[in-house]
Amino acid sequence: MSRQEIDNFYLNLAEPNRACMLSLKEIITKCHPKITEEWKYRLPFFYLKGKMFCYLWIDKRTKHPYIGFTDGGFIDHPMLKQGDRKRMKILLIDPNQDLPLELLQEVLRMALNLRE
Repeated sequence: MSRQEIDNFYLNLAEPNRACMLSLKEIITKCHPKITEEWKYRLPFFYLKGKMFCYLWIDKRTKHPYIGFTDGGFIDHPMLKQGDRKRMKILLIDPNQDLPLELLQEVLRMALNLRE
């Protein structure tokens, strides 16, 4: 992992996506003390106790950030979208709106419960 690659990923984003992604990063890393951020597949990936948990990326169609949950297929939440993914689901975030903190906490809690 290169800390510089992770930092550059965020710094190279245009606003409002940069601020949104940095806020999402903080929310994810603070939701559990054993979450770590790593650089994998050329994007920021978050691990819980050494196993892939979620990642941040930008939707190609909307250009909005999203959180991809590696075990999203096991999470039943109406705001998570699976599309043609087999295992993962994503939570799209509108960077022009206030972050939906209650929704984020709810979905993160559901994802954490799968691991505990």
